[in-house]
Amino acid sequence: MDLRSFFRRRRTTSGAKESTPAAGTPTTPDPLAPERAEDVEQAWIELRKAAEGSGVRTFRACARDGSRWEDDPAAVRRLAAILRSLKETDTATGGDTAR
Repeated sequence: MDLRSFFRRRRTTSGAKESTPAAGTPTTPDPLAPERAEDVEQAWIELRKAAEGSGVRTFRACARDGSRWEDDPAAVRRLAAILRSLKETDTATGGDTAR
């Protein structure tokens, strides 16, 4: 089978699988407990400061397992640490990094 025939092939309905969400993947976010909500807010403040300090204006992030990283304070803090390390790398190289 050549490449053209592969892309022209039509999908049969008998072989098609229905798409179902993975087990454990939340479909709607659960409300956060007050203590956790406060911790998440503090983590986001750290992330905003790290973004300002590194000169990042916008970024996109996602979790590989489909979970909401935005509600996980540890994940937000890890992203802030990455942004801070970008600034350290930029100052160490003299600002020659491509953006």
